[in-house]
Amino acid sequence: MNAFKVLKITLLALLMQGHAIHALAGLKIQHWTTSHGSEVYFVENHALPMMDVSVNFPAGSAHDSAETSGVAGVTHHLMALVAGGLDEESLTNRFADIGAVLGGNFDADRAGFKLRTLTSEQDSALEAYSFVLHKPDFPESVLKREQARIVAGLQEAETEPDSIAQKAFMHSVYGMHPYSLDHSGEIDTVQSLTVAHLSQFYQTHYTAKSAVIALMGDLTQSQAMQIAERLSSGLPQGPAVAAVSPVSALKTASVKKLSHPALQAHILLGQPGNKRGDPDFFPLYVGNYILGGGGFVSRLTEEVREKRGLAYSVYSYFLPMAELGPFQIGLQTKKEQAEDALKLVNETVLKFVEKGVTESELKAAKDNLIGGFPLRIDSNSKILEYLNIIGFYKLPLDYLDSFNDHVAQVTVQQVNDAFKRRIHPETFATVIVGAE
Repeated sequence: MNAFKVLKITLLALLMQGHAIHALAGLKIQHWTTSHGSEVYFVENHALPMMDVSVNFPAGSAHDSAETSGVAGVTHHLMALVAGGLDEESLTNRFADIGAVLGGNFDADRAGFKLRTLTSEQDSALEAYSFVLHKPDFPESVLKREQARIVAGLQEAETEPDSIAQKAFMHSVYGMHPYSLDHSGEIDTVQSLTVAHLSQFYQTHYTAKSAVIALMGDLTQSQAMQIAERLSSGLPQGPAVAAVSPVSALKTASVKKLSHPALQAHILLGQPGNKRGDPDFFPLYVGNYILGGGGFVSRLTEEVREKRGLAYSVYSYFLPMAELGPFQIGLQTKKEQAEDALKLVNETVLKFVEKGVTESELKAAKDNLIGGFPLRIDSNSKILEYLNIIGFYKLPLDYLDSFNDHVAQVTVQQVNDAFKRRIHPETFATVIVGAE
């Protein structure tokens, strides 16, 4: 690699460390639709000579089926390995030679690819990026090799208490809903995948009409429109992907105890929680900070760790998704005190739901959340991810600008009312891995 290439890569690495973006008040998000039906979200910022772009699709694990579980993840994985007639080394070198960085994201709802490049190299970087999006290859030899690697990972996960607990928890909460499917698939279904499965999944889930394109950086709107058209036009031109089916509330409580030689019991409990754009999002978000999302200042930590010493850490969180994502509480504790710890957690949550929060707790939570928010949007890459979320979940364009205002406006009554209506400890799904 010559000195010029090394210099470019070094400069990009420095930029990737996350330079602060100043004057974010009134962040202007421009939005339009390409001629091929892709939604575009763009923020112009000339502070750094670089461009970030990502394209997201409704192609996450919730778009698998029980029979082909893993096809979404394997398709996404192979797309970044071999594309445009280039083998793995050649494709990797295309990005490395110009100092560009290819990344990806994958969860139950979304699958996507992102590109970071100096604007001086954007044409070459976009050409390589387009290979991944438009011309993925799924060679039989690469598929077989990656299947073996993924299966080995799944076999290892079957021995790890955290993985066992999370998988059992999602099955207990979601039953037959596709949110219960493991992101990596199952051993037998992954082994049965063929090139035809991957090609078909790509053609039906990576369509232009389903794509959300986010752009951030040293571009004019005209340049951003040209890039978006270029990316959109090369995608499969089929129909938009159908939405994930609604999630049903739990009707009864369940407890699943799984033996494991681990020294500690791993406990998870919860229920379907909320979704993106939920009217109760902010009361639940602020309230959960008080319950178990605020680390050492949360109710759960105070009761379970500080007062009783039953766990080193205990947490709770909402993970909003296209449909009701999980509300999850988790902790690890000594096996012999697992039942006591679980009882105390349930009592703490029940009291929280029934009695609610205080004004002082609410003020402290809002101050912390508002004070920490700038760190969540202090770089191009972080804002790019918010553009993805805003676009994919159809959130308001002023979502970032108004976020702290919404937090500040949350009242004690709103928090207490939201938790009473939405959180039902009497129907929690509970999983204990390492139960005696």
